Amino acid sequence: MYSKRLLFVINDLLFFISHRLPLAIAAKERGFEVHIATPQEKTPSEIKGIGFIFHTIPLSRKGKNLFREVKSIFAIYRLMRTVKPDLVHLVTIKPVLYGGLVARLLRIPSVVVAISGLGSQYISSNLTTKLRRKVMNQLYRLALKHPNLKIIFQNPDDRQMLLQMGAFSLSQTVLIRGSGVDLSLYQATPEKNGEIVVAMISRLLKDKGVIEYVAAAKMLRSQGVNARFMLIGEIDYGNPTCIDKDLLKTWHGEGYVELFGFRKDIPQLMQQTNIIVLPSYREGLPKVLLEAAASGRAVVTTNVPGCRDAIEPNQTGLLVPVKDVKALASAIERLIDDSDYRQQLGKEGRLLAEREFSIEHVVAAHMDIYYELI
Repeated sequence: MYSKRLLFVINDLLFFISHRLPLAIAAKERGFEVHIATPQEKTPSEIKGIGFIFHTIPLSRKGKNLFREVKSIFAIYRLMRTVKPDLVHLVTIKPVLYGGLVARLLRIPSVVVAISGLGSQYISSNLTTKLRRKVMNQLYRLALKHPNLKIIFQNPDDRQMLLQMGAFSLSQTVLIRGSGVDLSLYQATPEKNGEIVVAMISRLLKDKGVIEYVAAAKMLRSQGVNARFMLIGEIDYGNPTCIDKDLLKTWHGEGYVELFGFRKDIPQLMQQTNIIVLPSYREGLPKVLLEAAASGRAVVTTNVPGCRDAIEPNQTGLLVPVKDVKALASAIERLIDDSDYRQQLGKEGRLLAEREFSIEHVVAAHMDIYYELI
């Protein structure tokens, strides 16, 4: 029996593992021949032996060299022409733009596009960024004109922004809140006794609100608030808003926050915390907030697209204005001081995760899209 070929194109294999692996496994279990194309040549041990077919393509996350970008487009063209997929699933910005163009050209039967955030080009307002945004808008118009296409958005603001370009119709879109969380892995355990632990778990980017988080921690610690402030994550050198190494050294020397670097044991770390903070400038739907909800932890985040869609305001977490250090510090302090309210937010967060964010729910929604298209 012929197996339908499904090709994922994504610019970061680790992102695929953390955000799309359960979907790929589910597709394989349902009889799809699953191909995965990323720039990474080495396959991590945790996904060896599953039965996926891997392809390496030249695809830089941050590159702006025209020659290299054209090379990436031709590589995706050759890949799709060779694999002849029945369905392509394009994830992250460049795969969506380049893969969408190629899929139209080669008349690939079915296309799924995942818009998991619009990127830094849609946050900044300087002249250079505005010009780049205009170019990207035109590319989106070209890439999303496939006749048999579904576009998955994680929040309604991103959907509305791209709808205004006229590149596709509302009926071609689906709203799925995030990439799902394993509720058996992230369990709601009681808070530990002792000092309150506040944590931000994120790539170390300015757009994630790292600077505001550290400033809020400094403000509260200077006022004598008794709490630990953890910053967990690594510098993402592929992103133009990455935090400078020297700034990290300064923070380490000041001692207001504890720096932990990249960690894989996030479920265990969640259990050591009381409050999870993400003061981001804009998101698709941040997975760390889904994980916090599943872990039964109260959240403080910003009132921006993606972040506000990951919580129920005043029921599972608190919203603060973006880039407002005083408001951020005030919200954190409120949860530090009010144990009953904090724990009630955490309990409601777990219920929200069970209703909306389970990996089974998200995988089922994606499989419905696949079968509708093919």
